[in-house]
Amino acid sequence: MAINFLYPDYEVVRDQTKCIACRVCERQCANGVHMLDETLNLMKSDDAKCVNCHRCVSLCPTRALKIVKTDHTFKENANWTGETIKEVYRQAATGGVLLSSMGNPKPYPVYWDKLLINASQVTNPSIDPLREPMETRVYLGKKPGAIQRDQNGEIICNLTPQLELDVPVMFSAMSYGSISYNAHESLARAARALNTLYNTGEGGLHEDFYEYSANTIVQVASGRFGVHKDYLNAGAAIEIKMGQGAKPGIGGHLPGQKIVGDVSRTRMIPEGSDAISPAPHHDIYSIEDLRQLVYSLKEATDYQKPVIVKIAAVHNVAAIASGVARSGADIIAIDGFRGGTGAAPTRIRDNVGIPIELALASVDQRLRDEGIRNNVSIVVGGSIRNSADVVKAVALGADAVYIATGALLALGCHLCRSCQAGKCNWGIATQEPELVKRLNPDIGSERLVNLIHAWQHEIKEMMGGMGINSIEALKGNRLMLRGIGLNEKELGILGVKYAGE
Repeated sequence: MAINFLYPDYEVVRDQTKCIACRVCERQCANGVHMLDETLNLMKSDDAKCVNCHRCVSLCPTRALKIVKTDHTFKENANWTGETIKEVYRQAATGGVLLSSMGNPKPYPVYWDKLLINASQVTNPSIDPLREPMETRVYLGKKPGAIQRDQNGEIICNLTPQLELDVPVMFSAMSYGSISYNAHESLARAARALNTLYNTGEGGLHEDFYEYSANTIVQVASGRFGVHKDYLNAGAAIEIKMGQGAKPGIGGHLPGQKIVGDVSRTRMIPEGSDAISPAPHHDIYSIEDLRQLVYSLKEATDYQKPVIVKIAAVHNVAAIASGVARSGADIIAIDGFRGGTGAAPTRIRDNVGIPIELALASVDQRLRDEGIRNNVSIVVGGSIRNSADVVKAVALGADAVYIATGALLALGCHLCRSCQAGKCNWGIATQEPELVKRLNPDIGSERLVNLIHAWQHEIKEMMGGMGINSIEALKGNRLMLRGIGLNEKELGILGVKYAGE
């Protein structure tokens, strides 16, 4: 028998004086952690199966459970850490690529936390958002470089199609298959209630959600799963996914166990087959090729939909964005290396890409320097965690932001980072009917609406404190930011001064 070198990462601590052996934990755990020892009438746990999702802890009626990180340790070694050693053991045992979910957990700098917001005082007074107008509405799409008037002095409106958002926050791409039907319904209903948009991801659009078309962004990725004319016309905008923050330079992967029932039909691929998107679009090898796809999509939708091009934040992102801005795209979406995902090779997730803050600042400045900033709107994602991150992103040059992990947290996600297994105990990253029904779309959509309403109020408060009364006046206004704990190079890329200057 082969030796198992791996000790469980977590331990289930059960207070037997509180446990009443009700077996709720056993029924609720999709991973088979809990079981009843009928001889002793005691609940027991298999720690090796625990992913630390907190489902059992949350539903235990007597609060008899908690999950702790194991204190089992390897001999100290700054180079060969315990996590590194365990990863070697896993690959030596299986010969497989390590897969991980959600965002990069490594302790890289979070630049949002090193940026402070300016505030008004006397000569430039603050604004009271409770009593004075405060505009959080934004429009995404190409903007004219100058106002044009006819011979009578009337403004000539020749705007290309625009996306109107009541708040500069959208729900980012999460495909049907990577997340459940109920999670998609929660996002779609919340987007409609908030007058914002949610993104289908690369999994096509379930026929039940065509009614939310005015609040839907449909995605075209390299695998072209579920893409057809009706799908393209069902969205308010079309997004071409060239890259993703969690896995730049590689394609997508949805494990076959999630390709079941309606997921298979929506994606138009056989049940049980892995949905693998190639790394490149095999018809795009230049900006000219990208331009051809952009205009093919515009032609297919009678030029009524803005086209978004989504790219990953990588080292030459400013040059890439400059090319995209010239391709005919209306919006550029940039995804940073902390972006979440349902499944990514661990090495890619943790080592490839750059922080969204640096990517955003460099792209915005490059487009301004080239005089083409109005050609496109910029949307950024990849660990937008709260309303302050939104304000800082807009001040660095974003028109709006994408959120995904934050939205899933609002639905009940506990970031156990095991989405690829399809055993989500909260009914989010799963296709198992008994698990899917744990997420109630009525409650889920309400929680999402609550979250964005709370953020919108906080955004107004922060803008009021800056003496700014509109998102448009905040956009690219880096004078409203100051850095702390940053070196000169970082301050230069971000285009902000040091705190105190």
